[in-house]
Amino acid sequence: MMAENAAPEILEPSAKEIRLVIAASSAGTIFEWYDFFIYGTLFALIGAAFFPSDNETLQILLVWAGFAIGFGFRPLGAILFGYLGDKLGRKYTFLVTVTLMGVATAGVGLVPNAATIGLWAPAIVILLRILQGLALGGEYGGAAIYVAEHAPPDKRGFYTGFIQASVVGGFALSIIVVLLCRALIPADEFAAWGWRVPFLLSVVLLGISLWMRLKLNESPVFQAMKAAGQTAGNPLVESFTYPGNKRRIFIAFAVAGILTTIWYSAFFSTLSFLQRDMRMDGAVVEILLLIVGLTSMVFFVAVGRWSDKVGRKTPIIIGAFLTLLLLFPIFWGLGKLANPELTEAAERNPVVVTGQACATDPFADLFEREQSDCGKLLETLTASGVQYTVVEADELGLTVGGETVQIERDWLENGTQRHDGVQTALENYGFDFAVQRPPLPNIVGILALLLAAAMLSALTYGSVAALLTEMFPPSIRYSSMSIPYHFGAGYLGGFLPLIAGYIVARTGDMFAGLWYTWTVVAISMVVVWFGLKGGPPQEFQNEPS
Repeated sequence: MMAENAAPEILEPSAKEIRLVIAASSAGTIFEWYDFFIYGTLFALIGAAFFPSDNETLQILLVWAGFAIGFGFRPLGAILFGYLGDKLGRKYTFLVTVTLMGVATAGVGLVPNAATIGLWAPAIVILLRILQGLALGGEYGGAAIYVAEHAPPDKRGFYTGFIQASVVGGFALSIIVVLLCRALIPADEFAAWGWRVPFLLSVVLLGISLWMRLKLNESPVFQAMKAAGQTAGNPLVESFTYPGNKRRIFIAFAVAGILTTIWYSAFFSTLSFLQRDMRMDGAVVEILLLIVGLTSMVFFVAVGRWSDKVGRKTPIIIGAFLTLLLLFPIFWGLGKLANPELTEAAERNPVVVTGQACATDPFADLFEREQSDCGKLLETLTASGVQYTVVEADELGLTVGGETVQIERDWLENGTQRHDGVQTALENYGFDFAVQRPPLPNIVGILALLLAAAMLSALTYGSVAALLTEMFPPSIRYSSMSIPYHFGAGYLGGFLPLIAGYIVARTGDMFAGLWYTWTVVAISMVVVWFGLKGGPPQEFQNEPS
């Protein structure tokens, strides 16, 4: 069993050093999350380039599967780089992670599309996503701990709040770069090759990040531990043998489950919902989310600072509880404001599908399984953002507002004709499938709802870097906080777009995927409520063996 000796003497950094630490760590984190999020920001073009399919739902699910794979490897990166961070130091470990991320991201921009090299294209992209996931698994813990170990206890939430805000900053930067590229590159050329530019710019961001981080010194806490001979022998093993650490790891996993599902619902689920399901103009959606991202960065820092006074638990519980109350209303409101005619038409003229084997198989084309005729029709309605009711019957049928719609034979044999035919038929009943540019009052309402979702994310995320740092002993802190964080964020959050998309594809209810977020938050909130201590923040205190 590892024994903790008397705490080593820690030299306090100067105010100038702290400012450099926060600036360099935050900038590096922004660049690294930019690298990771640019994939999600350009999900539609990524799908067309590397996962082309006549089945629109399958194409999007494959894109989100690639997104999830990167997250799936975050825990392995946490184990690997957490071990190195506790053994070799915080600074040099996150220099390695940011380099790996930059190189892997630029690589995505160089991969030929599937039309050129076939299945090698998605295979190479998935490999690069794996490398990104490994890098990200080591980045967050390193940057968060590095800042936290420079911060005085009464300002730790405030200082680490900048790291939390930097994650949103990476998302905002990805949108800024995409918008600039769209403005400078004609639309056809951007769809053909211009989307690669944001990935290639990663090399420039990598250079800036390395230049800034090379100016930093090692964490004073790690330097003191090393000088006193108190670094861990095997951080991975000791993370699970240190007294009380298994319980702390489980609670940290629940914390990660809350914050990550809310974060991806607030930013990526809204992006996909507005662009794909509600058919809002892509540039308008990106501008709105850019405004939300830049504005909400202040929320994250403010919540971190607030947690220095009220404790880390309070904002998380408040944010989780409000999410359970507001998640569905926020998305219902977005739908009504973004495409009112589509939602109103669905209420006035409900769509009913009858037939046998009426269930969709989203991965039927991928695994060469036969999709039923009813399943084909349901898939087209789902891809069109149309909610429906299924009634088992002997014959395939489609009614809108009680009136029968003639199903053409060509619809069942050709995906494109089915897509066009179904939408044309539904347009006669008031359904609007055109690109939406809502009026200004609606835009303001959408912006307000997006900001509300971002605030929920800030409440559950702003204090977490300080919380996780304080939960674990310094000698195994990098490993102990990175492992549960990235298992929670990697699997519960990273798979959210794929799982939610699959639920929607199976049910035909565009809001059904939100139940995944709601369930994870509800269960995790119970764990955090009973497992996490409240009260003012405090340094980690040893527990007796």
